[in-house]
Amino acid sequence: MQVHEILRIKGTVLYTVVPSQSLDNAVATMADLDVGSLVVMEHGLMAGLLSFREVLRALRTAGGGWQTLTVADVMQRDPATAHPDMEVDELRRLMLERHCRYLPIMEGDTLMGVLSFHDVARAMLEEQSFENRMLKSYIRDWPMDDASG
Repeated sequence: MQVHEILRIKGTVLYTVVPSQSLDNAVATMADLDVGSLVVMEHGLMAGLLSFREVLRALRTAGGGWQTLTVADVMQRDPATAHPDMEVDELRRLMLERHCRYLPIMEGDTLMGVLSFHDVARAMLEEQSFENRMLKSYIRDWPMDDASG
């Protein structure tokens, strides 16, 4: 299975913010949309990624003054990315090695989507379920061998 197949299943809805947006507003957006990350876009290109990890770090370091911060103050500036043609096993390895819960999928400078660890796990589960159904169907319809009779 390749990354573009997971994107096709998930859909290509992207939730974005700009670097100058207040962190307070970005957190409200994440909560309202029930998402764990927002892509930071500037001049039509990805400038970074804001996930709940960066938000929690900002809360820890800024304390009660976190609401005065902007997205640019806390975003991950150079997140790991994947390509749509990457195999899912390679994607999982990258996510584990880099401790990424959210991974932008890029084709050149074009953002194709963002996959979460949850998206990958769900796609793998669906693929395994499909394979199991196909194997059970194959076994159920197993032809009788004339030589065994």
